[in-house]
Amino acid sequence: MDLFFTMLVPLILAAVALYGIFRRVDVYDALVAGAGEGLKVLLRIVPPLIALLTAVYMLRASGAMELAGAALAPVLSHLGIPPETVALLLVRPVSGSAALGVGADLIQTYGPDSTIGRIAAVMLGSTETTFYTIAVYFGAAGIVKTRYAVPAALCADLAGFISAAWAVRVCFPT
Repeated sequence: MDLFFTMLVPLILAAVALYGIFRRVDVYDALVAGAGEGLKVLLRIVPPLIALLTAVYMLRASGAMELAGAALAPVLSHLGIPPETVALLLVRPVSGSAALGVGADLIQTYGPDSTIGRIAAVMLGSTETTFYTIAVYFGAAGIVKTRYAVPAALCADLAGFISAAWAVRVCFPT
């Protein structure tokens, strides 16, 4: 079975090449054309990504995340979300890598089997990096006006955060 998985990628490449030969398609030219299109897409999506990541790092460095977290803590307590996860809630829609860093910090601080650690892990798995995803997909498609996509995605993130806290409390009662 290990041999099968070792040979899977070469077999797929060989199958694509044989299919191209059978269909009389110049596989190399198609590959080069696809790579050129990929570079064009990359050039369209890189500027919004750089701006987004710069904004995230500026917010974290300025201390604005901590201030927003302190302000939101009472509201989140009423929703059943631990106030300790506020930084994760604020960062997750913007940056996946920053959210993983915050989540790892929460798990290291409170432990992987703690309620907060579990909630952080489930939140990371049940929500999306909304602004990153919108920047990439809308930028690649050339869409400038997002209309209702951002509010709908943020509502979905909020539902994911609340559901994560609820699911951990139900599945792992203390």
